[in-house]
Amino acid sequence: MTELRNVEADASRFRARVLVVGAVVLLAFCLLVARLVFLQVVRHEDLAEQAESNRTAIVPIVPHRGLIEDRNGVVLASNYSAYTLEITPSKAGVLEDTINALAEVVDITPRDRRRFKRLMEESRSFESLPLRTRLTDAEVARFAAQNYRFPGVEVKARLFRSYPFGEVASHAIGYIGRINEAEKARIQDSDDEANYRGTDYIGKLGIEQSFEQQLHGITGVEQMETSAGGRAVRRLQSFPATPGNTVTLTLDIKLQRMIEDLFGDRRGALVAIDPRNGEVLSLVSKPTFDPNLFVEGIDFENWAALNESLDKPLLNRALRGTYPPGSTYKPFMGLAALESGKRTPGYITQDNGSWTFGGHTFRSHGDHGLGPVDMFRSIVLSSNVYYYQLANDMGVDAIHDFMAPLGFGQITGIDLGGEVRGVLPSQAWKRNAYKRPEHRRWYAGETISLGIGQGYNTFTMLQLAHATATVANGGVAYRPHLGMFTTDVMTRERHPAVLEEPQNLGFKKANVDVIKRAMVGVTQGGTGTRVFAGARYVSGGKTGTAQAVTIGQKDKYNSKKLEEHQRDHALYIAFAPADEPRIAVAVIVENAGWGAGVAAPIARRVFDYWLNGEYPSEEDLAAVRKGQATAPIGKPRRVEDIPLTAP
Repeated sequence: MTELRNVEADASRFRARVLVVGAVVLLAFCLLVARLVFLQVVRHEDLAEQAESNRTAIVPIVPHRGLIEDRNGVVLASNYSAYTLEITPSKAGVLEDTINALAEVVDITPRDRRRFKRLMEESRSFESLPLRTRLTDAEVARFAAQNYRFPGVEVKARLFRSYPFGEVASHAIGYIGRINEAEKARIQDSDDEANYRGTDYIGKLGIEQSFEQQLHGITGVEQMETSAGGRAVRRLQSFPATPGNTVTLTLDIKLQRMIEDLFGDRRGALVAIDPRNGEVLSLVSKPTFDPNLFVEGIDFENWAALNESLDKPLLNRALRGTYPPGSTYKPFMGLAALESGKRTPGYITQDNGSWTFGGHTFRSHGDHGLGPVDMFRSIVLSSNVYYYQLANDMGVDAIHDFMAPLGFGQITGIDLGGEVRGVLPSQAWKRNAYKRPEHRRWYAGETISLGIGQGYNTFTMLQLAHATATVANGGVAYRPHLGMFTTDVMTRERHPAVLEEPQNLGFKKANVDVIKRAMVGVTQGGTGTRVFAGARYVSGGKTGTAQAVTIGQKDKYNSKKLEEHQRDHALYIAFAPADEPRIAVAVIVENAGWGAGVAAPIARRVFDYWLNGEYPSEEDLAAVRKGQATAPIGKPRRVEDIPLTAP
């Protein structure tokens, strides 16, 4: 009996174990089925996509960057294709050894090594960086035969930017450069992240920067089937990139090149504007630089030469150089006086060569008295005394409030980055500009020198040209702009530059006419007479001489006793033709002295080009460069006969 009970107990325990094991197996089977259903049904599409991605790769297709051309269709920025030797540092082992070994296959210069080192410092180790650009076919073939020796190194076909006119208009056109970390972070935080995949370069300056969105284009993609090792096997799908738009500028590159030639080696700036619409016909800053140096990454030697030069070739003097306007400010002061009722055209001031206020004597140039001076003579003969008294009568804040709408001390809104305001002083400005209480107070004597464009006044040539154009057209302020239109290269549709409505400043026509007649008088019998002798048009202008350093009250200016950088700046503003102006200019030649002798001759050649289609003779070009010209000499050439070939 005992044995029977033991057998039954064992059988009972066995059945229990079988049931437990069966339950566990059943549960496991149920879980397996549930997981299978989840994977096959619930996540089918997601997993199928992942599986597909394991054997395919999405490769971005970088678009061709759009062209930049001048108003006549001359190409100013284009692209060319070349082979580059690129290294991905994280895959290349010991870099120095790799580069030394590569140097036995292709020519690698010390400049290439320095540039690559700088790119390494600015980039991440997993990015592909160019070591050599513009490989020859022979070099490509030699590397292809030995590429198994160089993991992380490959030859790629790249598009490069080319600026065929080199230094000409470089501050306006700008340049592109490799995307840095700050730009990369900005792109990643924007809606443009997907559109910049595969893109290594971006506009850094000038039109290249401000029209980046239009020039870049739309990135395409290719879906490639890949092998287990990640090599592309075949193309599955392709969505081609859309090239960037062509940007057409208001600049005339032949005019631009002529003006830069007229400056020679001198420092300065010139801006020419069409008063009828705000189109910038020329924007010159001298000295210039070659934007081609930046395309592949500028080397240390060239960067140091540009960055450390005392002449500051990287400074856009037209937009960022600020200068006292000198006597070119007087026509605007005269208009302010007429509009405010502080003066009438016939109001007489006795100019005895100096004017004393608060124990300080304010002198005219050379201490020569001009006698009785009305509004017309004050501009034609450039009377300082007239404008000393006028500034005192108006006061600093009234001057400020009139000049601000003309654009002085303001951002004009030109479609280029980096523009500065300069200084249009007021009592509020001084309170904000200085910290010490005694410096924050405005003193009455400080107003006097404002009337002749000195004192705290500092403006850009763009502002001065903009204000001249506004007065020339009767008081309508157009936003200066370089972009004329963009062209879709696929559809050939043109899209004009989007501009806001011009602002009518509401000047009285009679008052504007007084000022314009006086400016015409400058060229017909005043300080600009010799320069415009024989011109086949009538123009209005105003010469100016602006101090670079302060001269003591009892001292007299003597350029021969001053260092070159301490000498006065030469300025000139002008418009033409006088009755229906089609061009207005502002020009400065730094430390060159008298405006009529140096700056005005440049303006004369600009007008001859634009209005008469005349290009200076070689003899005349040389004379203007040396500051030894007034009216043109030699026989002028026809503009259309001058070949427009890149240097």
